[in-house]
Amino acid sequence: MNNYLEEILLKLESKRPAHAKKLRLNTNYLNELYVSRANDFYSQYEKHLLRENTDLDFSIDCYLRMLDDMAIERMNFLRQGKYSSVSLMEVEKCIYNNPDMMCYHMHGLALAQFLWFDQYERYSFFADSLAGYAKSAESYLEIGCGHGLYCYTAIKLLPENVKFEVVDISDYSIGICKGIINDPKVNFITKNVLEYASNSTFGFITIGEVLEHLEDPLVLLKKLKDLLSDDGISYISAPVNAPMIDHIYLFNEVQEIRDLINQAGLEIIEEKVVISEHVSQQYADKFKVPVMFAAFIKQKQQ
Repeated sequence: MNNYLEEILLKLESKRPAHAKKLRLNTNYLNELYVSRANDFYSQYEKHLLRENTDLDFSIDCYLRMLDDMAIERMNFLRQGKYSSVSLMEVEKCIYNNPDMMCYHMHGLALAQFLWFDQYERYSFFADSLAGYAKSAESYLEIGCGHGLYCYTAIKLLPENVKFEVVDISDYSIGICKGIINDPKVNFITKNVLEYASNSTFGFITIGEVLEHLEDPLVLLKKLKDLLSDDGISYISAPVNAPMIDHIYLFNEVQEIRDLINQAGLEIIEEKVVISEHVSQQYADKFKVPVMFAAFIKQKQQ
């Protein structure tokens, strides 16, 4: 298999050398499994790009454009103490229904999944534990599919008889997810998750980085509880102090996420917290460095 990870880093070095150097330094502690997983996903991703008559150079330009957006969002966040977007209606109109914005944003995020160590750490937590937590699940629901990595991984790790359903508010996200997964067994639905309904519950539900895109994430967590089977498990993740063009709800600290999980009638089985830079928690708190939270959760025992 091609070393896509190295190819991407070399291309980034030619366009943004300081950033590429930082990426290498940040990920140099990771092992061969990281490289293998990255190359496997990027291989699938490149196939999708080629079917769309484009290539990794296009994706790298998207990634760099996303970085520039992030720099502006972070500067404004540190000045104002809040995210720039305030409503889902606003974000849906300006971003989710805007093909140009969604194109560069989603392709940028697809590359970032393995370029940013904190994103990989969260993904690794999911991939290393999924088979154990979903061993009795007969159905898998993913809310907010993004670039498709998590669903792609679930299909590889779970038994053939598991039924898969994916819900996302954006046609573009559904399109890129379909293209990368390229598997007819997945039922894709374009819909606002708060309007989504199912006649059955699910044994496993993934909600990766969706809570911060809502005005009231507690509503989604309560909906998650209703969609989970009695013995079902869910994987959720959300960032703290992480301004992006489509983030609405600001979590100021990890405990706020834990509290919402508890309020929704759910409980944490296992969690992982990763600071997005190699700094102490004290430093992250002081300078509002983004912190990434992920957890496997279940319904509270009565």
